[in-house]
Amino acid sequence: MFKILFFMFLAIPLIEIAILIEIGKVFGAAYTIILVIGTAALGAALLRHQGLSTLAKVQMNMDQGNLPATELIEGLMLLVAGALLLTPGFFTDVFGFLVLIPALRHRIAQTFLANFIQSHINTRQTDAGNIIEGEHWESDSK
Repeated sequence: MFKILFFMFLAIPLIEIAILIEIGKVFGAAYTIILVIGTAALGAALLRHQGLSTLAKVQMNMDQGNLPATELIEGLMLLVAGALLLTPGFFTDVFGFLVLIPALRHRIAQTFLANFIQSHINTRQTDAGNIIEGEHWESDSK
């Protein structure tokens, strides 16, 4: 894990610098700076809207007595997207803007949640077959 993080902290800034240099050659330094500031401002505005929408979904699910697990994961993803969008550069902006697509974000959150749940179900092999440990609770609201 350390090697992956080290590589990311080394590679991402180098990629950002290379992209900024190439865009600067094409558009000039002033327009490149304006583009960087513009993507950060646009990202912040979209992030605010998406964050408030996700917060409303969390509150609605909690009012109905449902666990807002997917929405909480989406909120965490929006937090990361905000950090990516406010980081100067275009490489990180691409990933930040991808997270702002609601359908994609929802799909990633559901996949993460399904994998998380699957990895935390304990299965034991016995003579009688598989024993799957888990929790079950019934909801009275229908």
